[in-house]
Amino acid sequence: MTTQTTTEAVSTTYEVPAESRKLAMLAHLSAFVSFVGIPSLVGPLVVWLLNREDPFVEQQAKDALNFNISFLIYGIVAAISIILLVGLIVLPAVLITWFVLVIVAAVRAANGENYRYPLTMKLVS
Repeated sequence: MTTQTTTEAVSTTYEVPAESRKLAMLAHLSAFVSFVGIPSLVGPLVVWLLNREDPFVEQQAKDALNFNISFLIYGIVAAISIILLVGLIVLPAVLITWFVLVIVAAVRAANGENYRYPLTMKLVS
């Protein structure tokens, strides 16, 4: 006698409030403050520290912070590797990848999706 069991995946998604989506998007886009000389870590860190009570915003801000720390490390390594001429190719690739992934994450957060950056070290948990 064989028994057949079926399991259905239960969706744990919920509608993310508009305010949470805006703050999560801000957590990602705030990395662009680096264009005015402020480290890209500051924006996501501020959003995270001010919005710890909102689980969606907290998670997105921590992910943005981890991503920016990771890419800061990658950028430093690429800049140092300019000495070997490899960095002339790697550094622009790191910068372009950073820029594109920040935009993608901001759009996903604005849509209420729980986006996880690729190539990210989980340093802040």
